[in-house]
Amino acid sequence: MACTLPSLFYSPKTMSRKKALLLLLLAFSTGTLLLRESAHLGWFPKSPSFSCAPLLSLRPKHTAVAFLKTHKTASTTVQNLLFRFAERHNLTVALPHHACDHQFCYPRNFSARFVHPYTLPPRFIASHLRFNREELHRLMPNDTIYVTILREPVTMFESLFSYYNQYCPAFKRVPNGSMEVFLDNPHSYYRPHEKYAMYARNTLVYDLGGDPEHSPGDPTYLPEFIHQMESIFSLVMLAEYFDESLVLLRHLLAWDLDDILYVKLNMRSPESKLNITSARQAAQIRAWNALDARLYDHFNATFWRKLNEVGRDCVQKEVHALHQACERLAHRCFRGQPQMRPAMQIKNKELRPWQPSAKVDIVGYDLPGSGPPLDEQCLKLVMPEVQYSRYLLRKQSLRNRRRAASHRPLPPRGLLRPPRHPPPKAA
Repeated sequence: MACTLPSLFYSPKTMSRKKALLLLLLAFSTGTLLLRESAHLGWFPKSPSFSCAPLLSLRPKHTAVAFLKTHKTASTTVQNLLFRFAERHNLTVALPHHACDHQFCYPRNFSARFVHPYTLPPRFIASHLRFNREELHRLMPNDTIYVTILREPVTMFESLFSYYNQYCPAFKRVPNGSMEVFLDNPHSYYRPHEKYAMYARNTLVYDLGGDPEHSPGDPTYLPEFIHQMESIFSLVMLAEYFDESLVLLRHLLAWDLDDILYVKLNMRSPESKLNITSARQAAQIRAWNALDARLYDHFNATFWRKLNEVGRDCVQKEVHALHQACERLAHRCFRGQPQMRPAMQIKNKELRPWQPSAKVDIVGYDLPGSGPPLDEQCLKLVMPEVQYSRYLLRKQSLRNRRRAASHRPLPPRGLLRPPRHPPPKAA
């Protein structure tokens, strides 16, 4: 039997003051909850709930993460989504001191002294550093989960050679900047103790705190090093399987699908990329970076074992859901598919990526005009590493100063500080 409207609502004459007050409080509470949820979602509609693990949504989101940001491995894209997660959840991100620029004084071994005091104590860390287990454990909370990302050494070396061609002395010595010439006789150009030499050989091992010059013929060094890395890092992502890596990251941290949405950042233009023309060149790169090659091969195998534990079919379903969610986000932010542009064609200077040299073009994104709520979220999605780091430092510094001011003791009532008088002038 259908209910009629008069039976659903109280009239002003019959409603008691207590009931009216109760309804008012209920409406206020509901409105507050909806506003909080809309703020948390960043004005984007929440993606449909889907997970290979039905119990994943029952676990609280993990909010202490140390991401070792390796070089030329798609790590800037990972850093960006970590920054956005931390900002949405009001979590403190460890950021470098001004003297270190936007990296933790890399290539020096990481020290907690390199962290800006206004970003302490942190729950996240995601900027470039050379791994130092003791210092990071001293800095980060005990429940921190450690994550990093690797890339296949052949494509990674090509990217390093192109990107750091004007920084790394070993690359600058090569006639005409030829990667082929370098690979034919790398010892003619490489000096292991020069500044920025780590970009020229076994860069992954160096970033992870290892010895890039150790002989690959030593049967014990690399297995022991790998064992140590496995004991520290809960997940080693792979750039070649980026979306699958994000699914594993989401499962590890019990995050939502919306927490891992992204666009690709810090990409080179096609004209800036070098061609690896033969299997011989690929073999030369792997031989020159033998420690990196064996390190990658090991974690490549363990990566697929982790995928099998979750279930490859289910992971692919999540990857498909991730693609769809990223497309919806791109449509909202870019009114279609995002179009990469050279830095000087990007109107908003805050979105222009840093350029390593005149020989390399790092592309970025411009945003079409839209309302302020949408702009704020889309701006963070495409904000380059240097600008986002500076923005977070300013934001966290302001929050830190406000917190310090609120805890500053006030003078007792009725007592006024004596007036300050200027010093008497000399006669």
